[in-house]
Amino acid sequence: MGSYIIRRLLILIPTLLLTSFIVYFTASLIPGDYIDALMSQSIDQSVDRPALEKKYGLDAPLIVQYARWMGFAPQVDGKFSGIIHGDFGISWWTHVPVLQTVARRWPVSFELGLLALVISQLIGLPIGIVSSLRQDSVSDYLGRTFAILCISIPAFWLATMVIIYPSIWWRYMPSIFHIRFTEDPLGNLKMFIVPAIVLGLSMAGGTMRMIRTMMLEVNRQDYIRTAWAKGLREGTITRRHALKNALIPVVTVIGLQAPVLIGGTVIIEDIFALPGMGRLGIEATLHRDQQLVSGITLLFSLALMLINLVVDLSYAALDPRIKYK
Repeated sequence: MGSYIIRRLLILIPTLLLTSFIVYFTASLIPGDYIDALMSQSIDQSVDRPALEKKYGLDAPLIVQYARWMGFAPQVDGKFSGIIHGDFGISWWTHVPVLQTVARRWPVSFELGLLALVISQLIGLPIGIVSSLRQDSVSDYLGRTFAILCISIPAFWLATMVIIYPSIWWRYMPSIFHIRFTEDPLGNLKMFIVPAIVLGLSMAGGTMRMIRTMMLEVNRQDYIRTAWAKGLREGTITRRHALKNALIPVVTVIGLQAPVLIGGTVIIEDIFALPGMGRLGIEATLHRDQQLVSGITLLFSLALMLINLVVDLSYAALDPRIKYK
């Protein structure tokens, strides 16, 4: 397994280089640039645009700007710094290092995504398992209907309804002020629990459908029939024999939901006024901050690659027959 991990990590290098190229040139396609955003906010319209372009390096060709951002070419001041040197640059908008800006925001999105993922599994796995064990019964139909509703109802619509109707009926609204976990754990949980449930419900539908399908397939295998013939209880057969093998595709689904852990969702964070990575990306885009937009996207890509690696390695823990060669 060690050699497999090393090979996968080495593959990340060319993958990240290609990703960085795509990310930077895609961010450059945003209409206008930082100078346009700066001049639109300035009362003094006699701003020297050529001087500002030279200051921020925007007077150079796009390929040169990319080389400077990566650290392959010297910066405007003649020094070498960039991604390959561990320096993601300074945000044009906040005038703070990109990594420092991200470090302030990612815990919010991570907490939201983690709570949503836990809630989605706590809802999706039990319902999906019961639905498979009671196939074509009332509980199965109810579970499948609930799963379809979770998949079909948009999270942004549900979030809007959760805010509007409780405020009208019970005069209740979720807090719009961010409370740090270190300052008030209970207040922090109260702030995150509603958006986490909304987000978790939208993720739970896929888990329900997948675990039901896989449990039905596994329960038809010969070794499950042998376990029944030996007189084992249903709970023992489900826990020890069926569930573990049925979880492999579910882990894959969880891996596909990993972007929520990293970046949250832009709409949910905006509706509940959560200062996470999603809102940061929107704000950076509105300010035409190419440094910050590119840095956030590249960090997302790196995190997703590492999460996919962890998901692949977890297969062997669930099924000993899987070998990495």
